[in-house]
This record gives sequence, C-alpha cells and structure tokens, in this order.
Amino acid sequence: MAEFLSKGVFRMSAPVYINAYASVAGEKEGQGPLGSCFDRVVTDSHFGRDTWEQAETQLQLDTLSLALGKAGLSAEDIDLACAGDLENQCIASAYSMRETGCPFLGLYGACSTMAEGLITAALMTEAGIAEHSLALTSSHFSAAERQFRFPLSYGGQRTPTAQWTCTAAGAVILSRSSCGIRVKGGCIGTVADLGITDINNMGSAMAPAAADTILRYLSATGTAPEDYDFIVTGDLGIVGSSLLNDILLKQGTDISSVHRDCGMMIFDGSSQDTHCGGSGCGCGASVLCGYFLPALERGDAGNILFAATGALMSPLSVQQGSSIPAISHLIHLGKD
Repeated sequence: MAEFLSKGVFRMSAPVYINAYASVAGEKEGQGPLGSCFDRVVTDSHFGRDTWEQAETQLQLDTLSLALGKAGLSAEDIDLACAGDLENQCIASAYSMRETGCPFLGLYGACSTMAEGLITAALMTEAGIAEHSLALTSSHFSAAERQFRFPLSYGGQRTPTAQWTCTAAGAVILSRSSCGIRVKGGCIGTVADLGITDINNMGSAMAPAAADTILRYLSATGTAPEDYDFIVTGDLGIVGSSLLNDILLKQGTDISSVHRDCGMMIFDGSSQDTHCGGSGCGCGASVLCGYFLPALERGDAGNILFAATGALMSPLSVQQGSSIPAISHLIHLGKD
C-alpha cells in the first residue's frame, strides 16, 4: 500500500505505470505553439454532434479510443475509469462512460481533475482493485461559456485577467505492468480561498492552493525544486503563475527556473487573443499527455511534478456572490 508521509502526501510503495496516453484538441488549440504535440486536432467544434455538451462527450470518446489503441486494449479491459469535466453533474463524462461500460468514478475537481483522476486511479491500481485503470478529463470552450458566463451570441467583453477555456481532452491508462513512466507519489490538495469573487480572475484564486500543495509535497519528501525537471501547474495563466511564484518566494522557495504552466503554454497570447492564457480541465490534461509525458518517455525529463489547479465555484455560487474556493492536487511522475 502507499506510504503515508504527512497530511495528504503519500509515496507509492508498489509500482504503478502509465501504460498509454492520448490527447485531442480543438482548432484554436491546434493553432497554438503545442499544436503538433496533440494526437489529433479536430476542426469541427461540434465533433459531429448536435450540441456543445454532446460534442464534449464525443471529445472524451475520441481521446479514450486513441489511448486504448496505443495500449492495445479495449474498453472492456478497463477495470476502473476516473473521469470528470466542467459541465453540471459531470455529464460529459457520465455520457461518455455510458458508451463504454467501464466501472466509473465521476470526479469533480474543476481544472484539477486530471491530477485528481491520476491519484485515484493510481492508488486503486496499487491496491489491486484494478489491473488497468483510466484517468480521463476534458473541457469545451462553448459548453463552459454557456454554463459559467454568457451565451456566446451575447458578445460580452472579456476582462484582461480572463482565460480561454480549452477545447481539449487527455486520457491516461495506468497498470502494474512496467512501461517506463512511473507514478511515484502525490499530494491531495486542501481548499484555499483568497476571497476573490471575480469569475474572470481564476488564476489568482487558484494560486494559493497550488502554492500550499507544492510546499507540502516538497517538505514531506525532503526535496527541493531543483530535484525536478519541471514543476507543472495546470492553468494558472499569466497572472496566477506570477502570484504563485511570489507566494512561494515569500516562503523561501523559488520554483521559477523549473515552473511551467499549461495555460501559458497552450496558446500564443500575442496572436491568439487569449488574454491570460488557457484554462479548463482539458488544458492541463492535454498538455500533460501531449507535451510532458512524451518528454518523460523520450528521456528529455526524468522527474515531473504535475500540480493541476481547480476553481471550485458553481454557476449558482457565483450568482450569489460567493468567493471562489480553489484546490490543487499533485502527482509525481518519473522514469522507472
């Protein structure tokens, strides 16, 4: 069983490996700096379906199909699926899993869901509950805008701190069979709340949660930022990443040389008008599966902390003027 290190922090005792992974992105994401990294770029934002919400379900199914093909598996071989998205009641994931018949744990960690899914799937696999497990998550720009902000036809102006919800998905299949990339440990996040109520400033709302999670993992493991090739955050964007580094520096920890943020990487802010960068469950998931896992597999990196971040508000809580609580879950990945 996993070894308890401190509150929320654990080290894997038995080896769990990433068997296969895949990423699919929309047209705008495909036009960004990482466009060539994704397994597939789809120009039809409806993904052949009738609604944005149905499109996100198809996005998940397409991504899962690619990952299964790489692993030489079928959906029947997946003993446990940990999946989530941004839609109310995680309907994109529920409807995609309805098509597969996989045992399903629906997760909502907002944009932290890929790290939450990896932690859950890895621990269940290590415990012997699953031979093959799945972490899957997605987001869709139009579905998210309709749910959290305004209908697209409204034409509302985006503020300078706003981020662009990615149309993208990532899928990771884990197993006990040695495959090179190993799950080494993780840190389950705690909820942080900076008192921010602006839904267009989620990077700042999430930064304290990321700082807490990263510091707790470094402290519990007795490691320092320089022990890792990359410390990756999910989608803090430009403002949130700057705040994260400021918070950590005040705590005596400098991660600036190894920090990368998926939200800052996925778009070219100067040419794509995405303001502070990308966001959404699919942002961190697709960049992890399209960029960082291949770097580990090639040997270009050997040790990565992936600290996905999520803003845990709902449309109703925003309408009521509540502040935005946030969380960050961390998974430690490395070469075997």
